[in-house]
Amino acid sequence: GGDLSDFGATHEFELQRDIMLGFKKPWVALLGNHDCLGTGEDVYEAIWGDPNFYFQAGNVLFVCLNTNCMEYDYSEPVPDFSFLEDLMKHIPEGVEKTIVAMHVPPFDREFNNNVANVFQLYLKQFPNLQFCIYGHGHKYHIDDLFKDGILYYQTPCIKKKAYILFTLTENGYEHELVEF
Repeated sequence: GGDLSDFGATHEFELQRDIMLGFKKPWVALLGNHDCLGTGEDVYEAIWGDPNFYFQAGNVLFVCLNTNCMEYDYSEPVPDFSFLEDLMKHIPEGVEKTIVAMHVPPFDREFNNNVANVFQLYLKQFPNLQFCIYGHGHKYHIDDLFKDGILYYQTPCIKKKAYILFTLTENGYEHELVEF
C-alpha cells in the first residue's frame, strides 16, 4: 500500500526490497507519500519502476496508481488521467474484472480532491470494478467513499500484524482481515 520508506532514503528502499524479495508469494510495491521525500521517487522508480502501472492476473486487471498529489505541489497530474485514459483504450484481452490500488484515497487531505469525483468516474469505466484498496492510514478500514457501492479498503501496515485477504468469486468477491 505504499510508504516503503520513512524518509525516501535509498538504504530504506534497498532494505525493504531485500525483505520483499524473500516473500514466497507475488507482490507489488506502490509509491506512498513518505516514498516521495527527498529523492525517494527517483529511488523508487530505479528499484520498482513507474508508480503508475497495471498487470493482469487471469481475467482481473489490477490498476496501481500514484495518488500522492500533495508531494507534487500540483506540478504534475496526480492522479495521472492520461495514464488511465490510455489504459482504458487498451484494456488487455480477457479482462472481466478490475481492482484499483493506490496509496492516498479520495477525500483525504493529501489527495487532489478537486478531481475526486472525476477520478471515481474514470475508475468506474473499467470493466466490472470490484473494489479499491489503499494504505495511507495504515489501519484496517472500509468505506463507500462515493456512496455508489464501490468499497475502498484501507490496508493495515505490517506493524499491525494483519492483512486483508480477498477472494474473487464468480459473483464478486469476499474479504477477511487476517491477524497473526
